[in-house]
Amino acid sequence: MDEHTAGLRAVAGPESAGERPIFGRDAELARLFHAVDSASADPVLVLLGDVGMGKSALLDRVARRAEASGARVLRAEGSESESNLAFSALHQLLRPVSAEVDRLPERQRAALRGAFGAGPAPAETDLMLIGVAVLSLLSALGDQRAVVVVLDDTQWFDRASLDTLSFAARRLAGEPVTMLLAARVGEHLRGFDRHVPTLTLGPLDDAAAGRLLDLRPQPPTGRMRTRILDEADGNPLALTELTRAVTAREADTKPPSTGPLPLTDHLERIFAARLNRLPASTTRALLLLAAMDTVDSAIAVPAVLPNAEDEAWPPAEQAGLVRRTGQGLRFSHPLVRSAVYHAAPVDARRAAHLALAEPLRDEPDRRAWHLAAAATRPDAAVAAELERTADRARRRGGHAAAAKALQRAAELAPQREDSARLLVEAAAAAVLTGDLAWVEELAAGVRARTDDASLLADAAAQVGRLAVLTVRHTVVFSRLADAAERLALARPATALDLLAGAAVVRFYCGEDAQRHRTRAVLRRLPEDASHAWLRTWVRAVSDPFDDRAGLLCLLPRVAAEARRRPDRLTAFAIMAWLLDETPQAVRAFDEAFDRWGTRGPLPDGLGGAAAWSYVEQGRWGRAREACARSSALGTTAGLDHAVACAAAVDATVLAYQGDATAARARAEDALALIDPWESRSVAVYARRALGAAALAEGAHEAAYDQLRTVFTADGAPVHYHASYPALADLAAAAVRSGRREEAAVIVERSARALADNASPRLRALLERARGLLADPEDAEPHFRAALADPVLEHWPFERAQTLLDLAEWLRRRRRIAEARAPLAEALETFRRLGARPWIERARAEARAAGLDVTDSTPDALAELSPQQQQIIRLAARGLTNREIGEKLFLSPRTVSSHLYRSFPKLGITARSQLRELIENTLVTAGHQD
Repeated sequence: MDEHTAGLRAVAGPESAGERPIFGRDAELARLFHAVDSASADPVLVLLGDVGMGKSALLDRVARRAEASGARVLRAEGSESESNLAFSALHQLLRPVSAEVDRLPERQRAALRGAFGAGPAPAETDLMLIGVAVLSLLSALGDQRAVVVVLDDTQWFDRASLDTLSFAARRLAGEPVTMLLAARVGEHLRGFDRHVPTLTLGPLDDAAAGRLLDLRPQPPTGRMRTRILDEADGNPLALTELTRAVTAREADTKPPSTGPLPLTDHLERIFAARLNRLPASTTRALLLLAAMDTVDSAIAVPAVLPNAEDEAWPPAEQAGLVRRTGQGLRFSHPLVRSAVYHAAPVDARRAAHLALAEPLRDEPDRRAWHLAAAATRPDAAVAAELERTADRARRRGGHAAAAKALQRAAELAPQREDSARLLVEAAAAAVLTGDLAWVEELAAGVRARTDDASLLADAAAQVGRLAVLTVRHTVVFSRLADAAERLALARPATALDLLAGAAVVRFYCGEDAQRHRTRAVLRRLPEDASHAWLRTWVRAVSDPFDDRAGLLCLLPRVAAEARRRPDRLTAFAIMAWLLDETPQAVRAFDEAFDRWGTRGPLPDGLGGAAAWSYVEQGRWGRAREACARSSALGTTAGLDHAVACAAAVDATVLAYQGDATAARARAEDALALIDPWESRSVAVYARRALGAAALAEGAHEAAYDQLRTVFTADGAPVHYHASYPALADLAAAAVRSGRREEAAVIVERSARALADNASPRLRALLERARGLLADPEDAEPHFRAALADPVLEHWPFERAQTLLDLAEWLRRRRRIAEARAPLAEALETFRRLGARPWIERARAEARAAGLDVTDSTPDALAELSPQQQQIIRLAARGLTNREIGEKLFLSPRTVSSHLYRSFPKLGITARSQLRELIENTLVTAGHQD
């Protein structure tokens, strides 16, 4: 919307021909110009301001300047009337570049056109692919010339558009694309509310306000000027409109005796009074139609008021309520639209909505919402229309739009049971927005409408489905466990489903009392063979080391269930990971990702398990891909816990690869997003990453301090699953920082706690820790035991660390010949993984052992950043830049830039040389990608 066209005009140096001055915004305009003109500026800037502060005028000025300099400007304006229509704002933005959309790769083009309803909706919408498509499109447009994306009134954007644009915005670094957004102060813009620069428009100072008044045709003077300045309080729109009102001698321009009204109320009254002075009822009727929906009025007005437009618009323009541009009708300010709508009698509004609905039979979603707005009592037909609208929105990935349509349908459903059913469906759609408060509101509506146990249970299950992904773990666990206990006898299947969610929360939180509660509720649930896999899930997630042997016996049955029900593959993979059956986990995760790719708007429960499985098996590139996916989904849905978990895993990989600075930054990001006592698992992961980063730098005291925090003061694990893998690193840091005795107490306490339930992997880590902490003459048996089981090859990094420890011990015992084989094997593994700090340590040890250590071709990759290594490996497999971008959620330009910077470091000049360069590395690694 043109937020203050009637009033605010700026001054920021010489004005172009035809441009009117904007007073008092020199610094703001300079900041906006810098954002558009400078390659070093942040690619995204949010402009905030109260109603009437001049956001739209500033954006208009910047857009005109950008177009004059040759940039392509894409614009979209939020509209209350379209905020319920999925992807409507994005469609408005990209409509002028539809030809470029047609040139996108087939999958991206189909996803974007499906979102716009311009093509067949896919069976399952991939929201991340839509985001990648927008990013690719903006990048491709930037190949031709600079692009400026101007988004106004974003507080009224539909949720699907805002999520997609925020996804693209976070990946614009290095692109010739600038995104400028305007929104009202206090509005929550999901995806743009963290780490995005903002510029807030405050009131004009007295001098600028006075100059603005002087620009009016009849500038106020004396006491009236003072009163206008006082009441407007530096708001440019208020200054202009109060002056216009005074000049027209409107009654409500005088401040009330008890003080001024709130600014927006006062301005709406001014506009409403001006509306009442219009000479013809036709004009008011036409304005009302336009206020409801500018797009729809272009269709409806000729049918409803034939030949009315030519005679109706001039009075409205003269009153300063609207202006007509080459693109059609525009209100002078959003408050004018609001005033026109609310000043109309209820019957007039209802008639207008019906009039707008009539010619929209080919646009059923718009028609449904107009019919809903006209409905004053329950109406089954309109409720059914909204249900169909929700279904279309859902199939296109517009989950917020679907939930809103179902919620309104529930209000219009004549039967209470139907209303409750629709609210349950609305809750299911709202779950996929990540808005827990909304889901809880919808569930409360179900409880108010019905006593049906089935519907009540379904509502509770929807709340639980989303609640497990939030950071409110303590509260959420209690609610889920309580609900499961209440439903244990009446609805055991639903109760078990809720308890499964509670088990996930138990894993995140790690509080020991939750284990006892989970067991107690599980014992109350009747045994049912059809739900055996879910009972196994609850046991494995809430306490994998309580009866590991028993759980392993049940795992084949769960695997068989996953083969019959592929949607349960991820659940099986998570259970296998929790039980340290990493090879099975990785195979299942691979199959799940190959089948479903990045589909689904929310991260999976325990979504970090996939990334951890890949980390443990040495497939660090694949781990970072999983982290990127989980982070993208979590950020879009506003689920900080999922984002934090991905950041912690990513930090660990970066630390192993030797990028300690980036690892620390990612780990600190994770810790900033969570409460360490509400999310013990993520806190432990982040501390382990910080410890690994310190070890990579040889800062052993700092490493010990970090790793010590993953165990309590008396040596118990802070988290029942996440803490144990830190034992060996804790011991390594302790030996080199003089904390041997304290670490030995922790290691032995963990050994007693795990006892016979320790997995081969954990037994190996315990033995490595014991070897490091033992007296020199007693260390060898522990190192040998840590390497004895062949299955440990599935944890290559951990095995290579133990091989290096053994080799160092052997060399110090002057058993140099024996040291060479484990040294060579460790060095080869570290090279394959790209573990740079450990490569250097192993090289030094190998030289000391008399080995001829020569750099091999794969070491060239060590000069690249972890992300560049990922891109190089994917490019070597023959993927195009666009395909790599889809995998890593990057634009093709960013991929190309990384390749361009990597080639000189690798000593090559062409992409065709990549495969030959690292083919041997990929074959040797086997699982690297």
